[in-house]
Order: sequence, then structure tokens, then C-alpha cells
Amino acid sequence: MSGIPDRSGPDATWDVPLADEEATRRLAADLALAARPGDLLALQGDLGAGKSTLARAFLRALARDPELEVPSPTYTLVQLYDTQPPAAHADLYRLGDEAEIEELGLVEVLEDGILLVEWPERAPSFTRHPGLRIRLRDAAGGGRVAHIESGHASAATRFGRTLAARRFLEEAGHGRAWRAPLGGDASARGYETVTVEAGAAPLILMDSPDLVPGPPVRGGRPYAAIAHLAQTLAPFVAIAGTLRDHGLLVPDVLHADTRAGFALLSDLGRDGVLDAGGRPIPERYEATVDALAHLHAQPFAETVAGPDGPYRIPPFDRDAMAIEISLLLDWYWPDRYGQPASPDDRAAFDAAWAPLLDLAEDAEHHLLLRDVHSPNLLWQPGEEGIRRIALLDFQDAMIGPTAYDVASLAQDARVTVEPELEARLIARYCAARRRHDPAFDAFRFEAAYAVMSAQRLTKILGIFVRLHARDGKPQYRRHIPRLKQYLKRTLPHPALAPLAELYGRWRLLDEDGAPS
Repeated sequence: MSGIPDRSGPDATWDVPLADEEATRRLAADLALAARPGDLLALQGDLGAGKSTLARAFLRALARDPELEVPSPTYTLVQLYDTQPPAAHADLYRLGDEAEIEELGLVEVLEDGILLVEWPERAPSFTRHPGLRIRLRDAAGGGRVAHIESGHASAATRFGRTLAARRFLEEAGHGRAWRAPLGGDASARGYETVTVEAGAAPLILMDSPDLVPGPPVRGGRPYAAIAHLAQTLAPFVAIAGTLRDHGLLVPDVLHADTRAGFALLSDLGRDGVLDAGGRPIPERYEATVDALAHLHAQPFAETVAGPDGPYRIPPFDRDAMAIEISLLLDWYWPDRYGQPASPDDRAAFDAAWAPLLDLAEDAEHHLLLRDVHSPNLLWQPGEEGIRRIALLDFQDAMIGPTAYDVASLAQDARVTVEPELEARLIARYCAARRRHDPAFDAFRFEAAYAVMSAQRLTKILGIFVRLHARDGKPQYRRHIPRLKQYLKRTLPHPALAPLAELYGRWRLLDEDGAPS
């Protein structure tokens, strides 16, 4: 798909060469990956130009069913499909009057579904601003060309991204590969499986667009800069290399374009660390804590080799910790109490956290992966020792208190880790560290663990509300009761006495009630 420009404005256009029908079907499947409810795709071209081929392949990709029956809507005018999201295929060639659009229910389709329209010129008012307009025509040297125009900025960004991913695969030597959705996470990153050829092991396409920093929030700097969040794909590639050098198992980076934000990775399977009921498998969590102990027992460098030159790993410093916990006041507090936190509330919050951040600064520091929890761990039954666990998500790695990653695992935000297993994991980690270094101070570590646990849980309470309120992802709210239980479990530690008093006075973790 060479020649596709990187454009993301509302008037973006692309000319995609299609050598044969298979290329048309691949284009349709790529577009289906980016389609969202409310998208109208207007298909234009002469009879026999390939509109039906494209529509049929699009619907089959959306349904994830290559054998899906897709009859022509020439006589019915509209064919509905129970896909996710739902979709409809309309052929307006026989439309008598544009007023019939309302009778066909096409407006309702766009409320929560995707609409493909052939012969959109029969209803020019309805199809004036489609999410995408695709004109198929014969190419001078053979084959066809799809001229694609976006109708608005959101569509341009999404569909431009999927076309850019195809170009990246071409550059990696896999231009004829087929893509399928694998899922994403709470960030803007996305993942796809890439089938290079029948019978061959699949690969993973990581789509990691550059982070948009956002407005200044403190000291003239945006949140992402203060929290040292990775702003490009380069940190992922750099940290993958250093973890591999430390003996840990991570995906191989087979090809990467850090400027475009794409990486092609080896596929390490789908065998996670939870059982069929969604509960932690102790052996797999223990293998993960062994890997962390192994990593933290080794020397580390603050600057490592990166894809674009030396990469300096940022610190998980006081400012980063403070801006993270402020998310509780910015998002969770108004969601719970219906009003913003007052200046006095913020002052009390800062005062309670000040000695805890002092303790964190004095704790043992090492490389932190930052997201060591069940969604980012894969079990490798064919491996031994610390390589039985593959680590997937580490682009936001920093240098900070070693206790943070242990707390991330032992108090998994997305699945309940019972107190007994949490205690086993902490004890196992400390025992492994003592075997390597008899001077390892377990009591100092456990105090740091309590602080890092409270810091992380306080931050995530704010993040999960923000994911709902700002990003339209309400599914994360269901984890909030678990986070509260973890905090109730952690706050009795003597190091957290000021925070326990404040959270108790605020009734922050109660089921209801206002702060006193």
C-alpha cells in the first residue's frame, strides 16, 4: 500500500493500489479494524468495480467469520448484520426518492452501528459527510485503485492509522499478511495478530501512536511530562532490550518504526496467569515475583541502548509520585462527593503524603516495569525458571522503589489477590533477595511496599474514574471496590498512620458517606 500519505485532517485522502481481488479484501479487512459505531462508508464506482467485493469482505472481517453469508441488497435495499458493532449494507441504486431513507431505518443504524452504502449519490443529503468515501476505479497499468476520502477528523485519524499500519507491514516484508484485532488496554495502544502465511506462527502488531502531552497542569508542564510517561515507542524497544539482557523473557522486536509508532513482535501465546474462573494461579504469580527478584538483584544502568540512540530511563521521582496521587482529588473525589476538593482538603492530602514520599525517596531503587499485573503476563510452560513468565508491557519503565512492581503484582487491580497469596508473594520475594544478598533489609522493603501500595492504589482510584468520565470506558469502575479492599488491607501498616487517619476521617473507602 505504498504511496499512502500520513495525513490526519478532516479532508485527508489516500490512493490505495489494489493489484487483485485479494488486495481489495485485505483493504476491506483493514478498514473494518478501524470502523466504529456511527461510521458511514460510502462506496462508489462503476458496475464491476469491486464495491460488492469490498463490502462483503468488510462485513466478514467485522463478524470475524470468513464464511459469513453476505447477499446483495440490490432488491431488499438494506441488509442487517448482527456483528459487533452491528452493521448494515445498503444498495440505493433502486431508491425512488431520498425521503425513503427514513423508512429504511438507516438513520437508526448509525446510532449504534456501521453503515455501508453503495450508490450513495442516490441520497446526496444523507451521505454528504460520510466517515469514509471510497471510489473504486480501474488503474492504468492493471488492477484497481481505491481513492479514499475522510469525512471528519475522527475518521481520518482512525482510518489513516490502519492504512499506515498496512504500509508498515509492507516495509517489514509482510504486505500480504492478514490482520485481526487482539485487543488493547487502558491506554491508546492497540494490538493485532498478523498472519503472515497459512500454517506459520502469527506475529503481533503493536500500534503505539505518540502520546499527546495535554495542557499544562503544574509548573507549566503537562501531566505526562511530570509523570515521565513514555511519549513514543522508543522506550518500549529500549527497555525490551535491557530486560532481555537481564535474562527475562519479553517479545522479540522483529521490526519497528518508532516515528510511525508501530512494532512487529513475536507472539508469546495467550496462556495467562489466571484460571478459567478469573482467579490468580499461585504458581504463575510466584514465577513472576521470582522474575522481579532476579531483576532487582542485578546491577542496572540508567542509560541503555535505544533504537534512536542512548535512552535514559526516567526516575520515578517525588514529582511523578505526587502528580499521580493527585488524580484521586481531581477525579475520584468529585465523582464520590459531587464537588471539587477544597484547598484545605488538598493541603491535608499533601501533608499526609509528605512523609510517605520521603520514605519512598529513601527506599531501595531499581528498574521498575510499572505495569506488572495479570493483563501483561503470559505463562510459558515450555520454559524454566524466571523465563516461565513473559512480560509484555514496560514502555513506561522508570527507576524507583523496587517495592512498586511487587505491589502491582500482589495487589492486582483487575483480579482479587487474597491476603494469603499476597503475603506468600512478599515473603517469597524477600527470601529470594536474601539468598542473593544476605544484607537485604526485609523490614525496610515492607515499609516501602506499604507506601508504594498506597501510592499506586490512590492513583488508580483516580484513573479508573477518569477512564469512565473522560475516555468513555466505564468497565474499569467495576474494579474500584477491589482497590478499596486492598487499601483497607494496607493502611494499618505503621508507616501509613497519617494517611490512614486522613482517609478514615474523609470516609474515603466507605460505601457511602461524606468527609467529616
